Amino acid sequence: MTTQEERELCHRYGARIRGYGLRHLRNAAAAEDLVQHVLLAVLVAVRAGEIQTPERLGAYVFGACRYAVRDMQRGELRQRKIAEQHAATLPEGYWPQWDGVDRTRVELCLLELEARERAVILATFAYDRDTEEIGRDLSLTAGNVRVIRHRALARLQACVGGEP
Repeated sequence: MTTQEERELCHRYGARIRGYGLRHLRNAAAAEDLVQHVLLAVLVAVRAGEIQTPERLGAYVFGACRYAVRDMQRGELRQRKIAEQHAATLPEGYWPQWDGVDRTRVELCLLELEARERAVILATFAYDRDTEEIGRDLSLTAGNVRVIRHRALARLQACVGGEP
């Protein structure tokens, strides 16, 4: 298959895969990830000669979509369960200095965070764990942990500061 034919394949199926992802994942970013994942898998299969009949390419693409969506949903569910386990309660015995801070407001703002965000914040600041440890515990990469922590801190700051 030539480079031009590969581009045409990507153009032909990209929008359909994105639509499938939006319908089943209900998240635009996840749908974009699905497009990349499936097209890469299809191109690898085409280059390796695994697809014998070109007229069955559409069925192969949507079969790959189905399996990729299932894997993505299982991974998300697994990450959510792990995060909820880690964020279930505030750590026992941890009482920071609260001079000048509305403790109730901070606790309420912590509870407004998503379970995974809360787990990352607590593991970082209450349990003093580094990003690699947190990533292992929550099945995330260290880079993803840093991004989650950065966004969660911004949300906490806005919440404690009274911003919407």
